[in-house]
Amino acid sequence: MSLEKYRAQTVVHRRNILGLSFATCVLMLSAAGYTQRLPSVARPQHYTLQLTPDLQGATFTGRETIDLTLEQAADSIVLNAWQLKFETVTADVDGQALPAEVSLNPDLQQATFHFATKLPAGPVTLKIAYSGILSADLRGFYLSRTAKRNYAVTQFEPTDARRAFASFDEPAYKATFDISLVVPQGDTAISNTNVVSDQPGPIAGEHTVTFARTPKMSTYLVAFLVGDFKCLSGSSDGVPIRACATPDQVQFAQFALSGAEFFLHYYDNYFGIKYPMPKLDMIAIPDFEAGAMENFGAITYRETAMLVDEKTASINAKKVVAVDVAHEMAHQWFGDMVTMEWWNNIWLNEGFATWMSNKPLAAWKPEWEIPQSEASELNQTLDLDAARATRAIRARADTPGEINEMFDDIAYGKAGAVIGMMENWE
Repeated sequence: MSLEKYRAQTVVHRRNILGLSFATCVLMLSAAGYTQRLPSVARPQHYTLQLTPDLQGATFTGRETIDLTLEQAADSIVLNAWQLKFETVTADVDGQALPAEVSLNPDLQQATFHFATKLPAGPVTLKIAYSGILSADLRGFYLSRTAKRNYAVTQFEPTDARRAFASFDEPAYKATFDISLVVPQGDTAISNTNVVSDQPGPIAGEHTVTFARTPKMSTYLVAFLVGDFKCLSGSSDGVPIRACATPDQVQFAQFALSGAEFFLHYYDNYFGIKYPMPKLDMIAIPDFEAGAMENFGAITYRETAMLVDEKTASINAKKVVAVDVAHEMAHQWFGDMVTMEWWNNIWLNEGFATWMSNKPLAAWKPEWEIPQSEASELNQTLDLDAARATRAIRARADTPGEINEMFDDIAYGKAGAVIGMMENWE
């Protein structure tokens, strides 16, 4: 995720001597012992989701299947769920459908599925029918508005996938996803992977868009969007890249698209690991709280963080867009492909992307004098860290509120500076 303040941020310009292998080890530091965590009884393997948003009524319905493994026999399964209404829940075990009673704990944002008999250890398939609201607070599966129409979009980081579907909504619980969206005829649907099927129905005036299965990923990186989005198309290293926006704004997406084409090739070479998704979409959203969000294969942006008129924009306005694109694309490798186990290590996730983003920027636009900007940003970070209100870059975060507080200048600026210090240490 990008902080608004860090759109023009620069961090380090010398060659990386820290490998992804080192970063992976640090990210996987133990996160045991926190409160408001799910019990370690069940582990998801795969989700199948079908969602039908009602853009006028600001609601949606969902059909969900979760293939999971029970580590031990249990008569209940606890998941994250918030602001969802459950219609039916069953567990399929050895071909037998066992109904569940549902109890909700809004304070913990959890739902417990209770079964009359114990489920045996091993594979279990949950089947869930439910409904929810397209929220008005720019989180979860929410309603984004322009003067002309409504859009249904997502923002799940850090703990709001649970508003769209019952889930093991903690970053360590990675799983694959099959996603389909039932949307109004004429509307576009976008998700993490490429479209594999687009069929009319199930009723007149609708069509069902089905996407390819994702790689294993955390719930907070899932994304789906519905509306009359229009896209500019490009490619890099054989990967299709699109820059999408509302129809009246899409002409301002070319600069971001050009940057993404350069950055993807740069990162492919730098990391020695090819971009892992079948496509990359970047979508500018009219109502969006975060500066940008690194959803795997479907990066979302505030319009001012992605759209710019190349003919009239200042260099600083172009830097704002370029830094955000480079930052979120760095996350595709570090944060998406490799993910922290718990939110106490968000400093390394965001610090890495902050530190990394200026390397392709300096290569793409050497006339921007990125090292000078880096020095200025480092001085600002030192001033911030000298204040009495500073904190350690790695801190305990037990609840969604505490987790949200971790996304601050320390997690971006100071963490990026510390990684840069390690890079330059001899």
